[in-house]
Amino acid sequence: MNELTHIISAADIEACEKPHCQRSLLLETIAVTVAALAIIRFLHASLIGISWLLIPCTLVAAAMAPTWAAARDFPRVGLHADPIRRAVRTVALASLCVLPPVYLGLWLLTAFGLPMPLCPVLPPRQGQAAWLLYQFLYVAAAEEVFFRGYLLTNATRVLGTDRASHTWIAIAISAACFALAHVVVQGQIASALTFLPGLLLGWLFVRTRCLLAPILFHGLANVSYGIMATTLG
Repeated sequence: MNELTHIISAADIEACEKPHCQRSLLLETIAVTVAALAIIRFLHASLIGISWLLIPCTLVAAAMAPTWAAARDFPRVGLHADPIRRAVRTVALASLCVLPPVYLGLWLLTAFGLPMPLCPVLPPRQGQAAWLLYQFLYVAAAEEVFFRGYLLTNATRVLGTDRASHTWIAIAISAACFALAHVVVQGQIASALTFLPGLLLGWLFVRTRCLLAPILFHGLANVSYGIMATTLG
């Protein structure tokens, strides 16, 4: 057993050990993921004025509705003293290890006249506070609820928690779907690079046993990338 046994209840683990339950959960997860990606792709490509709100709502609904319908436990966010301390400490360490090398890499690209690999989402000149709120509460929270809270957790239920390798396979699956979603929505193959932060976000989820850490790091990474692009551009 590993850290994910603290996220998934014993009843869920026991129920998913049955082959027919594993197949059913696998088919459900695939169907929900495909449907969610198709919907957000349509919303992103449409001219609907509130697509910025509909896309995160779609991801949250896609994660919560089938979970509630099947009476499964959903991972906690972690809004209590101990989980908050653990999340802040882990995110701070991850940020110190990851963000400076990313900045250095982007600086080298611009120094050699090369474009940034991913198109940054920059804040408007007016409303930076709203942009920050959107990055954390809408983008980061919604994507982590779906890709880590729903998809990674279901992948772990299907694979089991008896081996550490199963946990990493589940993390890789969620990261691959995370990257695929960015490629499908943004329409550029370079978005596949989001597989790498997807691995880290999955590890943060497993390590801290709650969604708060990946939400915080996801939002911080988005904001930091936008600031880096602004300063280097």
